[in-house]
Amino acid sequence: MDAVTRVIKTIEHEEPDRVPGCESDFSNATIIQHYMGPKAGSYGGLNALGKLYLVPFISRIMKTVMSRTAVGSATFKPMAKLFSTLYLDLFPAFIELRPWKFIKGGFIDNFGRINKIETFPGDSSKIIGYHGGFFKTMEDYETFPGHPDPNDPYFLKTYLELKRYQEEELKNEVFVVPGIYGLMEATWEGFGIETFSRILAKPKQAEKLFSERGKLALEMTKIFAENDAKAVWVFDDYGYKTSMFMSPRTYRKYIIPWIKRICEAAHKRDCKLILHSCGDIEPIFGDLVNAGVDAFNPIESTTANPEYNIFKLNKRFGDKTTFIGNIAPQMLATGTKEDIEIYSKKLIRELAPGGGFIFASGHSIIPAIPLEHFQLLIKVREKYGYYPINVPK
Repeated sequence: MDAVTRVIKTIEHEEPDRVPGCESDFSNATIIQHYMGPKAGSYGGLNALGKLYLVPFISRIMKTVMSRTAVGSATFKPMAKLFSTLYLDLFPAFIELRPWKFIKGGFIDNFGRINKIETFPGDSSKIIGYHGGFFKTMEDYETFPGHPDPNDPYFLKTYLELKRYQEEELKNEVFVVPGIYGLMEATWEGFGIETFSRILAKPKQAEKLFSERGKLALEMTKIFAENDAKAVWVFDDYGYKTSMFMSPRTYRKYIIPWIKRICEAAHKRDCKLILHSCGDIEPIFGDLVNAGVDAFNPIESTTANPEYNIFKLNKRFGDKTTFIGNIAPQMLATGTKEDIEIYSKKLIRELAPGGGFIFASGHSIIPAIPLEHFQLLIKVREKYGYYPINVPK
Protein backbone atom coordinates (compact mmCIF):
# COMPACT_ATOMS: atom_id res chain seq x y z
CA MET A 1 0.00 0.00 0.00
CA ASP A 2 1.39 3.43 -0.89
CA ALA A 3 1.56 6.36 1.53
CA VAL A 4 -1.27 8.33 -0.08
CA THR A 5 -3.70 5.43 0.19
CA ARG A 6 -2.51 4.65 3.73
CA VAL A 7 -3.10 8.19 4.98
CA ILE A 8 -6.45 8.71 3.24
CA LYS A 9 -7.81 5.38 4.46
CA THR A 10 -6.73 6.29 7.99
CA ILE A 11 -8.44 9.69 7.86
CA GLU A 12 -11.58 8.00 6.55
CA HIS A 13 -11.48 5.66 9.57
CA GLU A 14 -10.58 2.54 7.68
CA GLU A 15 -7.71 0.27 8.65
CA PRO A 16 -4.76 0.42 6.22
CA ASP A 17 -1.86 -2.03 6.26
CA ARG A 18 -0.08 -0.14 9.05
CA VAL A 19 -0.34 3.00 11.14
CA PRO A 20 0.97 5.97 9.11
CA GLY A 21 3.80 8.13 10.44
CA CYS A 22 4.17 11.90 10.22
CA GLU A 23 6.06 14.92 11.55
CA SER A 24 5.01 18.55 11.12
CA ASP A 25 8.64 19.68 11.14
CA PHE A 26 12.15 18.20 11.34
CA SER A 27 14.98 20.47 12.52
CA ASN A 28 17.39 17.93 14.05
CA ALA A 29 20.60 18.00 11.98
CA THR A 30 22.13 15.01 13.78
CA ILE A 31 19.25 12.73 12.84
CA ILE A 32 19.02 14.11 9.30
CA GLN A 33 22.73 13.57 8.70
CA HIS A 34 22.60 10.06 10.17
CA TYR A 35 20.13 8.99 7.50
CA MET A 36 20.96 11.33 4.61
CA GLY A 37 24.72 11.80 4.91
CA PRO A 38 27.07 14.39 6.47
CA LYS A 39 26.32 17.07 3.89
CA ALA A 40 22.61 17.10 4.71
CA GLY A 41 21.27 19.45 7.35
CA SER A 42 18.13 20.93 8.81
CA TYR A 43 16.63 23.58 6.57
CA GLY A 44 19.35 23.39 3.94
CA GLY A 45 20.94 26.74 3.19
CA LEU A 46 19.87 28.58 6.36
CA ASN A 47 23.43 29.67 7.10
CA ALA A 48 23.62 31.44 3.77
CA LEU A 49 20.09 32.81 4.15
CA GLY A 50 21.12 34.75 7.24
CA LYS A 51 23.83 36.56 5.27
CA LEU A 52 21.96 37.34 2.04
CA TYR A 53 21.10 40.85 3.24
CA LEU A 54 24.70 41.80 2.37
CA VAL A 55 24.11 41.21 -1.35
CA PRO A 56 23.01 44.36 -3.25
CA PHE A 57 19.40 44.23 -4.49
CA ILE A 58 19.07 40.74 -2.97
CA SER A 59 15.34 41.00 -2.21
CA ARG A 60 14.62 41.91 -5.82
CA ILE A 61 16.93 39.17 -7.10
CA MET A 62 15.43 36.52 -4.82
CA LYS A 63 11.90 37.49 -5.79
CA THR A 64 12.81 36.56 -9.36
CA VAL A 65 14.73 33.43 -8.37
CA MET A 66 12.03 32.17 -6.00
CA SER A 67 9.40 32.51 -8.72
CA ARG A 68 11.05 29.63 -10.56
CA THR A 69 9.47 26.27 -9.93
CA ALA A 70 12.78 24.42 -9.72
CA VAL A 71 14.00 26.66 -6.90
CA GLY A 72 10.75 26.49 -4.94
CA SER A 73 10.38 22.73 -5.10
CA ALA A 74 14.10 22.11 -4.52
CA THR A 75 13.80 23.47 -0.97
CA PHE A 76 11.30 20.72 -0.08
CA LYS A 77 12.55 17.70 -2.02
CA PRO A 78 15.37 16.72 0.40
CA MET A 79 12.90 16.66 3.29
CA ALA A 80 10.40 14.63 1.26
CA LYS A 81 13.21 12.18 0.53
CA LEU A 82 14.07 12.00 4.24
CA PHE A 83 10.44 11.24 5.11
CA SER A 84 10.39 8.50 2.49
CA THR A 85 13.61 7.02 3.91
CA LEU A 86 12.15 7.00 7.44
CA TYR A 87 8.76 5.60 6.35
CA LEU A 88 7.09 8.80 7.50
CA ASP A 89 4.06 8.76 5.26
CA LEU A 90 2.76 12.32 5.56
CA PHE A 91 4.96 15.34 4.75
CA PRO A 92 3.49 18.87 4.99
CA ALA A 93 5.39 21.11 2.55
CA PHE A 94 4.96 24.70 3.75
CA ILE A 95 4.64 26.14 0.26
CA GLU A 96 2.93 29.40 1.19
CA LEU A 97 5.77 30.72 3.38
CA ARG A 98 8.34 32.85 1.49
CA PRO A 99 10.92 35.51 2.37
CA TRP A 100 9.90 39.06 1.47
CA LYS A 101 12.99 40.99 2.58
CA PHE A 102 16.37 39.81 3.81
CA ILE A 103 17.78 41.36 6.99
CA LYS A 104 20.88 40.72 9.10
CA GLY A 105 20.69 37.17 10.36
CA GLY A 106 17.36 36.35 8.78
CA PHE A 107 14.41 37.67 6.82
CA ILE A 108 10.95 39.23 6.97
CA ASP A 109 8.45 36.80 5.49
CA ASN A 110 5.40 37.41 3.33
CA PHE A 111 3.18 37.62 6.42
CA GLY A 112 5.24 40.43 7.96
CA ARG A 113 7.02 38.32 10.57
CA ILE A 114 10.63 39.01 11.50
CA ASN A 115 12.55 35.72 11.49
CA LYS A 116 16.14 35.05 12.56
CA ILE A 117 18.28 31.99 11.86
CA GLU A 118 19.23 30.45 15.20
CA THR A 119 21.78 27.73 15.96
CA PHE A 120 21.24 24.93 18.45
CA PRO A 121 24.51 24.64 20.45
CA GLY A 122 24.45 20.85 20.68
CA ASP A 123 24.92 19.93 17.03
CA SER A 124 24.64 23.25 15.13
CA SER A 125 21.11 22.49 13.92
CA LYS A 126 19.54 25.54 12.33
CA ILE A 127 16.06 26.73 13.22
CA ILE A 128 13.96 29.71 12.22
CA GLY A 129 13.07 31.80 15.27
CA TYR A 130 10.26 34.38 15.45
CA HIS A 131 11.55 37.82 16.49
CA GLY A 132 8.51 40.08 16.33
CA GLY A 133 6.18 41.73 13.87
CA PHE A 134 7.03 44.12 11.06
CA PHE A 135 3.63 45.84 11.18
CA LYS A 136 3.34 48.55 13.83
CA THR A 137 -0.05 49.85 12.70
CA MET A 138 -2.99 48.71 10.61
CA GLU A 139 -1.77 51.11 7.92
CA ASP A 140 1.56 49.23 7.79
CA TYR A 141 -0.40 46.05 7.11
CA GLU A 142 -2.60 47.67 4.46
CA THR A 143 0.33 49.16 2.54
CA PHE A 144 2.59 46.09 2.81
CA PRO A 145 3.62 45.01 -0.71
CA GLY A 146 4.57 41.44 0.19
CA HIS A 147 1.24 39.79 1.06
CA PRO A 148 0.81 36.32 -0.50
CA ASP A 149 -1.22 36.28 -3.70
CA PRO A 150 -3.00 32.94 -4.16
CA ASN A 151 -2.82 33.44 -7.92
CA ASP A 152 0.98 33.74 -7.87
CA PRO A 153 2.05 30.86 -10.17
CA TYR A 154 4.87 30.00 -7.76
CA PHE A 155 2.54 28.28 -5.30
CA LEU A 156 0.75 25.99 -7.73
CA LYS A 157 3.85 25.27 -9.83
CA THR A 158 5.82 24.35 -6.72
CA TYR A 159 3.09 21.99 -5.54
CA LEU A 160 2.70 20.34 -8.94
CA GLU A 161 6.44 19.74 -9.19
CA LEU A 162 6.46 18.23 -5.69
CA LYS A 163 3.50 16.05 -6.64
CA ARG A 164 5.39 14.86 -9.72
CA TYR A 165 8.44 14.15 -7.56
CA GLN A 166 6.30 12.22 -5.09
CA GLU A 167 4.69 10.09 -7.78
CA GLU A 168 7.51 9.55 -10.26
CA GLU A 169 10.67 9.56 -8.15
CA LEU A 170 9.51 8.60 -4.67
CA LYS A 171 6.86 6.20 -6.04
CA ASN A 172 4.25 7.53 -3.59
CA GLU A 173 6.28 6.29 -0.63
CA VAL A 174 5.50 9.64 0.97
CA PHE A 175 2.37 11.80 0.70
CA VAL A 176 3.41 15.43 0.08
CA VAL A 177 0.67 17.77 1.27
CA PRO A 178 0.71 21.53 0.51
CA GLY A 179 0.92 23.62 3.67
CA ILE A 180 -0.67 27.05 4.16
CA TYR A 181 -1.33 29.45 7.02
CA GLY A 182 -4.78 29.88 8.53
CA LEU A 183 -6.23 33.03 10.07
CA MET A 184 -4.63 33.43 13.49
CA GLU A 185 -0.98 32.50 13.95
CA ALA A 186 0.72 34.37 11.11
CA THR A 187 -1.73 37.25 11.51
CA TRP A 188 -0.91 38.15 15.11
CA GLU A 189 2.77 37.40 14.61
CA GLY A 190 2.93 39.91 11.75
CA PHE A 191 1.91 42.62 14.24
CA GLY A 192 3.25 41.30 17.52
CA ILE A 193 0.84 40.45 20.32
CA GLU A 194 0.51 43.99 21.74
CA THR A 195 -0.39 45.68 18.45
CA PHE A 196 -2.62 42.77 17.52
CA SER A 197 -4.47 43.07 20.85
CA ARG A 198 -5.19 46.73 20.14
CA ILE A 199 -6.59 45.78 16.73
CA LEU A 200 -8.89 43.22 18.37
CA ALA A 201 -10.40 46.06 20.41
CA LYS A 202 -11.52 47.68 17.14
CA PRO A 203 -14.16 45.36 15.62
CA LYS A 204 -14.04 46.88 12.13
CA GLN A 205 -10.27 46.44 11.89
CA ALA A 206 -10.44 42.93 13.34
CA GLU A 207 -13.19 41.94 10.91
CA LYS A 208 -11.20 43.29 7.96
CA LEU A 209 -8.03 41.51 9.06
CA PHE A 210 -9.60 38.08 9.63
CA SER A 211 -11.75 38.37 6.52
CA GLU A 212 -8.71 39.00 4.32
CA ARG A 213 -6.75 36.16 5.92
CA GLY A 214 -9.76 33.88 5.62
CA LYS A 215 -10.19 34.65 1.93
CA LEU A 216 -6.50 33.98 1.34
CA ALA A 217 -6.62 30.58 3.05
CA LEU A 218 -9.86 29.71 1.25
CA GLU A 219 -8.48 30.56 -2.19
CA MET A 220 -5.22 28.72 -1.55
CA THR A 221 -7.18 25.64 -0.49
CA LYS A 222 -9.39 25.81 -3.58
CA ILE A 223 -6.42 26.14 -5.93
CA PHE A 224 -4.57 23.16 -4.46
CA ALA A 225 -7.72 21.01 -4.22
CA GLU A 226 -8.72 21.82 -7.80
CA ASN A 227 -5.31 20.55 -8.87
CA ASP A 228 -5.73 17.13 -7.29
CA ALA A 229 -4.35 17.79 -3.82
CA LYS A 230 -5.90 15.04 -1.69
CA ALA A 231 -5.21 17.03 1.50
CA VAL A 232 -4.23 20.55 2.58
CA TRP A 233 -2.35 21.16 5.84
CA VAL A 234 -3.29 24.40 7.65
CA PHE A 235 -0.77 25.76 10.15
CA ASP A 236 -2.63 27.92 12.68
CA ASP A 237 -1.72 27.90 16.38
CA TYR A 238 -4.73 28.94 18.49
CA GLY A 239 -3.31 28.39 21.95
CA TYR A 240 -0.34 28.04 24.24
CA LYS A 241 0.43 25.88 27.27
CA THR A 242 -2.12 27.41 29.65
CA SER A 243 -4.83 28.95 27.49
CA MET A 244 -5.80 30.31 24.06
CA PHE A 245 -4.73 33.59 22.45
CA MET A 246 -8.34 34.81 22.29
CA SER A 247 -11.57 33.89 24.06
CA PRO A 248 -13.64 31.01 22.66
CA ARG A 249 -16.32 33.56 21.78
CA THR A 250 -13.86 35.55 19.65
CA TYR A 251 -12.69 32.41 17.84
CA ARG A 252 -16.31 31.50 17.14
CA LYS A 253 -16.94 34.98 15.77
CA TYR A 254 -13.91 35.42 13.51
CA ILE A 255 -12.16 32.07 12.97
CA ILE A 256 -14.53 29.10 13.07
CA PRO A 257 -16.86 30.32 10.27
CA TRP A 258 -13.89 30.63 7.92
CA ILE A 259 -12.54 27.21 8.91
CA LYS A 260 -15.98 25.80 8.07
CA ARG A 261 -15.91 27.45 4.63
CA ILE A 262 -12.37 26.21 4.00
CA CYS A 263 -13.32 22.65 4.99
CA GLU A 264 -16.41 22.76 2.78
CA ALA A 265 -14.35 23.97 -0.18
CA ALA A 266 -11.83 21.17 0.37
CA HIS A 267 -14.45 18.46 0.80
CA LYS A 268 -16.33 19.61 -2.30
CA ARG A 269 -13.15 18.82 -4.24
CA ASP A 270 -12.46 15.46 -2.54
CA CYS A 271 -9.69 16.95 -0.39
CA LYS A 272 -9.03 16.49 3.34
CA LEU A 273 -8.30 19.38 5.71
CA ILE A 274 -5.59 18.85 8.35
CA LEU A 275 -5.13 21.44 11.10
CA HIS A 276 -1.88 21.93 13.00
CA SER A 277 -2.66 23.98 16.10
CA CYS A 278 -0.36 24.06 19.11
CA GLY A 279 -1.34 24.69 22.69
CA ASP A 280 -4.57 24.10 24.58
CA ILE A 281 -7.50 24.41 22.16
CA GLU A 282 -9.92 22.19 24.11
CA PRO A 283 -12.61 24.91 24.54
CA ILE A 284 -13.11 25.12 20.75
CA PHE A 285 -12.09 21.60 19.76
CA GLY A 286 -15.69 20.51 19.26
CA ASP A 287 -16.37 23.62 17.17
CA LEU A 288 -13.47 22.74 14.89
CA VAL A 289 -14.63 19.14 14.57
CA ASN A 290 -18.12 20.34 13.66
CA ALA A 291 -16.61 22.78 11.17
CA GLY A 292 -15.26 19.78 9.30
CA VAL A 293 -11.58 19.47 10.23
CA ASP A 294 -10.55 15.96 9.16
CA ALA A 295 -7.41 15.60 11.27
CA PHE A 296 -5.70 17.43 14.13
CA ASN A 297 -2.01 17.80 14.96
CA PRO A 298 -0.22 17.76 17.38
CA ILE A 299 -2.64 17.51 20.37
CA GLU A 300 0.06 18.71 22.77
CA SER A 301 0.32 16.47 25.82
CA THR A 302 2.01 19.08 28.03
CA THR A 303 -0.66 21.77 28.35
CA ALA A 304 -2.05 22.74 31.75
CA ASN A 305 -5.57 21.56 30.85
CA PRO A 306 -6.17 17.95 31.97
CA GLU A 307 -9.13 17.75 29.58
CA TYR A 308 -6.90 18.45 26.59
CA ASN A 309 -5.80 14.85 26.55
CA ILE A 310 -5.60 12.82 23.35
CA PHE A 311 -7.17 9.76 24.97
CA LYS A 312 -10.09 11.75 26.40
CA LEU A 313 -10.56 13.59 23.12
CA ASN A 314 -10.56 10.29 21.28
CA LYS A 315 -13.46 9.06 23.42
CA ARG A 316 -15.42 12.24 22.61
CA PHE A 317 -14.51 12.80 18.98
CA GLY A 318 -12.63 9.72 17.78
CA ASP A 319 -15.42 8.69 15.41
CA LYS A 320 -15.53 12.14 13.80
CA THR A 321 -11.90 13.13 13.26
CA THR A 322 -8.32 11.83 13.12
CA PHE A 323 -5.51 12.47 15.58
CA ILE A 324 -1.89 13.03 14.51
CA GLY A 325 0.44 12.89 17.52
CA ASN A 326 1.48 13.10 20.26
CA ILE A 327 4.70 11.99 22.00
CA ALA A 328 5.95 15.18 23.69
CA PRO A 329 9.26 16.58 22.40
CA GLN A 330 10.20 17.07 26.07
CA MET A 331 9.81 13.34 26.69
CA LEU A 332 11.72 12.53 23.51
CA ALA A 333 14.53 14.90 24.51
CA THR A 334 14.98 14.09 28.20
CA GLY A 335 12.71 11.16 29.08
CA THR A 336 13.76 7.56 29.52
CA LYS A 337 13.52 5.02 26.74
CA GLU A 338 11.09 3.06 28.89
CA ASP A 339 8.75 6.05 29.23
CA ILE A 340 8.90 6.73 25.49
CA GLU A 341 8.14 3.13 24.62
CA ILE A 342 5.28 2.81 27.12
CA TYR A 343 3.57 5.99 25.90
CA SER A 344 4.13 5.20 22.21
CA LYS A 345 2.63 1.73 22.63
CA LYS A 346 -0.35 3.18 24.49
CA LEU A 347 -1.05 5.56 21.61
CA ILE A 348 -1.08 2.73 19.09
CA ARG A 349 -3.03 0.36 21.33
CA GLU A 350 -5.81 2.82 22.22
CA LEU A 351 -6.08 5.06 19.16
CA ALA A 352 -5.10 3.03 16.10
CA PRO A 353 -7.81 0.30 15.96
CA GLY A 354 -10.36 1.20 13.30
CA GLY A 355 -8.15 3.88 11.75
CA GLY A 356 -8.25 7.55 12.70
CA PHE A 357 -4.72 7.74 14.14
CA ILE A 358 -1.39 8.82 12.64
CA PHE A 359 1.73 8.28 14.77
CA ALA A 360 3.85 11.40 15.39
CA SER A 361 5.58 13.49 18.01
CA GLY A 362 3.68 16.09 20.01
CA HIS A 363 5.08 18.83 17.79
CA SER A 364 8.22 18.10 15.77
CA ILE A 365 11.66 16.47 15.84
CA ILE A 366 13.61 19.25 17.55
CA PRO A 367 17.44 19.46 17.82
CA ALA A 368 17.46 18.33 21.47
CA ILE A 369 16.10 14.85 20.69
CA PRO A 370 18.84 12.15 20.77
CA LEU A 371 19.16 9.90 17.74
CA GLU A 372 18.51 6.75 19.78
CA HIS A 373 15.21 8.16 21.09
CA PHE A 374 14.03 8.91 17.57
CA GLN A 375 15.08 5.44 16.46
CA LEU A 376 12.98 4.01 19.28
CA LEU A 377 9.91 5.70 17.80
CA ILE A 378 10.59 4.04 14.47
CA LYS A 379 11.13 0.68 16.18
CA VAL A 380 7.87 0.86 18.16
CA ARG A 381 5.78 1.78 15.13
CA GLU A 382 7.47 -0.90 13.03
CA LYS A 383 6.90 -3.58 15.66
CA TYR A 384 3.38 -2.71 16.81
CA GLY A 385 1.91 -0.55 14.06
CA TYR A 386 0.70 -3.24 11.64
CA TYR A 387 -2.99 -4.12 11.46
CA PRO A 388 -4.70 -5.85 13.11
CA ILE A 389 -3.38 -3.94 16.11
CA ASN A 390 -2.20 -6.13 18.96
CA VAL A 391 -0.15 -4.21 21.52
CA PRO A 392 0.28 -5.89 24.91
CA LYS A 393 -0.13 -3.76 28.01
